[in-house]
Amino acid sequence: MVYEATAERFDKMTYNKAGHSGLKLPAVSLGLWHHFGGVHPFEHARSMFRAAFDAGIVHFDLANNYGPPPGSAEETMGRMLRTDFAPYRDELIISTKAGYPMWEGPYGDGGSKKHVTASLDQSLKRMGLDYVDIFYSHRPDPKTPLEETMETLAGFVRQGKALYIGLSNYSPDETERAADLLQQAGGRLAIHQPQYSMLNREPENGLLDVLEKKGVGCIAFAPLAQGLLTTKYVSGIPSGSRAKDANSPFLQSDHVTERIVRRAQKLNEIAEKRGQTLPQMALAWLLKDPRLTSVLIGASQVRHIEENVRMLQSLPFSDEELAVIEAILNETIKGE
Repeated sequence: MVYEATAERFDKMTYNKAGHSGLKLPAVSLGLWHHFGGVHPFEHARSMFRAAFDAGIVHFDLANNYGPPPGSAEETMGRMLRTDFAPYRDELIISTKAGYPMWEGPYGDGGSKKHVTASLDQSLKRMGLDYVDIFYSHRPDPKTPLEETMETLAGFVRQGKALYIGLSNYSPDETERAADLLQQAGGRLAIHQPQYSMLNREPENGLLDVLEKKGVGCIAFAPLAQGLLTTKYVSGIPSGSRAKDANSPFLQSDHVTERIVRRAQKLNEIAEKRGQTLPQMALAWLLKDPRLTSVLIGASQVRHIEENVRMLQSLPFSDEELAVIEAILNETIKGE
């Protein structure tokens, strides 16, 4: 059956500019870090792609090593483009990254021109694309001069292989220097992707200020703290969860402490009073900051996508609600 997207899809979503660039991203973006690799059924991934796009999510975020196995999430993206989304390519923002280990040998990771160029070429081939909308340096590489990495990224824009440049996992100082180097190389930093949630507020320690100063957007990954900010862990660790999977690269059981569970329970009570689920409140809490362009969700079921997008119907937080949330977070962070 030929896929036809819903006509009203854009009416369901809010779109925000990434800093001072012309790039707009949906307030909710879909990450393909897990559940979209070669070990997962294509039709299940396809149902989530379709549900996301029909909900107005036009941004799909990847990296060269996403899977498992590495590279297979991009292959799934390429297959989706061929089967369903080729007519909609100009409505999509597709991003990918390089910087973490991807293949054997001295050029298989890092920020060198050799690795980053080869990685982008491989990603384009896997997805069947001429260009990506955003290309990220996935992490800083202390063994490569930052000038080399930034000059390479700026060159991709000039070559038409990428439209916008992004960074991920860079410190505030590294981000500011990278933005300056990009500008010197004739490029521009459009967006930064840090890990950010109610339970991980590190970007508040200088990064968000740097992004605002430099006119750079921000998209938060792991906004639900890898599932800790869902109702799944309010009563402990359920069977079948990520934390029960000893082989999972994500959440482990020792992360689900009594303090975390108690915090989630209290936050869940506030969410219920607001007429929301805990994940919806956690996403809305991030997006209350105008410096946030988008939140990058993961999903294993269509219902997760639909639930998260309904967050956009949230009422604004009252000063009293924000004060109570802050007290809960500060109470349990102390001493950890």
